[in-house]
Amino acid sequence: MAISFPELQPGPRLLLGPGPSNVNPRVMKAMASPVVGHLDVDFVRVMEDLKRLLRIVFRTANEITFPVSGTGSAGMETALMNLVEEGDEVVIGIAGVFGERMADAAGRLGARVHRVEAPWGRIIEIERIEAALKAAKHPKLLAIVHAETSTGAWQPVENLGAIAHRHGALFLLDAVTSLGCVPVEIDHWEVDACYSCTQKGISAPPGLAPVTFSERAMAAVRARKTPCRSWYFDLGMIERYWGAERVYHHTAPITMNYALYEALRIIAEEGLEARFSRHRENAAAIQSGLAALGLEPAAQEGYRLPQLAVVKVPAGIDEAAVRAELVRRYNIEIAGGLGPFKGKVWRIGTLGESSRREHVTLVLGALEMILSGMGIEVARGAALAAADRAWRATAAA
Repeated sequence: MAISFPELQPGPRLLLGPGPSNVNPRVMKAMASPVVGHLDVDFVRVMEDLKRLLRIVFRTANEITFPVSGTGSAGMETALMNLVEEGDEVVIGIAGVFGERMADAAGRLGARVHRVEAPWGRIIEIERIEAALKAAKHPKLLAIVHAETSTGAWQPVENLGAIAHRHGALFLLDAVTSLGCVPVEIDHWEVDACYSCTQKGISAPPGLAPVTFSERAMAAVRARKTPCRSWYFDLGMIERYWGAERVYHHTAPITMNYALYEALRIIAEEGLEARFSRHRENAAAIQSGLAALGLEPAAQEGYRLPQLAVVKVPAGIDEAAVRAELVRRYNIEIAGGLGPFKGKVWRIGTLGESSRREHVTLVLGALEMILSGMGIEVARGAALAAADRAWRATAAA
């Protein structure tokens, strides 16, 4: 007997959480392009253009730059699986969920993990990172999160590559929430390996993890004493598929690569500097508006991400109820906290396609109405006025 199910009808949302971000209609249209084989001449051309576009966004000349078939976590696994062997000493900065995740993954590979921790919402001081490298006998890798999605903290990383190299270590950077929103300077910062995702600053659907590896990193991969523990994420095989040989490794998600291609074309057309400026301007506006609502930032002053505002929930307010009202009344999605921040913060993202003036205005107005209805004293229109002042100030600067 035939069984029928209703058609898919997900409601449209304004995505203002930490990801996914909204997707440009051009990207959705690209996904409707004809599916061809993963070794088809037309798809090979897409692959080559994807590598060139990703080098622009990563600001690198690295030959080994491509999207891993999998989400951002697959990018993390690819980097760690290929660079770390059992017994290797790995220094990892941990100040939130995603630093902790790297430490967990490295530990499962048998690495000796040296943890450099900071309280949630604060950055890790560079001096403490270098001290950990000095304390390790033979550090193989330094790994850290550039933009900690769980706290909204923006970790300084510009000098870490040089510091890692002085101590004989490679430098691995998690750019999952930073790529496409703020500068990520792979070559200038001497980053040896970096991974990101498609659904945040790049504003494509989730499903691919852009990665890049320096020649120094690839030399370490080729000098491994043991095979990569993952067949699927083995760079030695994947680079032959993405390279000139086109040796079959796996069936790449064709439509997702189409989506990434179009999203990267949009970034190239806007220009990286203009994109970074847009994120800074809208961040100044939303942060000013949230402050006018009496919402206190959770991240350390001077190190707050422009693409993700994490604010503390006022005493006596049910944070989940506010998020539910935003969806029910305004079709807006924001996120709650993770780990120690669960139930204590809201995470409001203006990443990529979602970083628009009209979106900032809408979410601030909606929060003002909801919080006022819950008994929080808010001056009528104060948030929007504060945002407008911020926009005018950035325009005049």
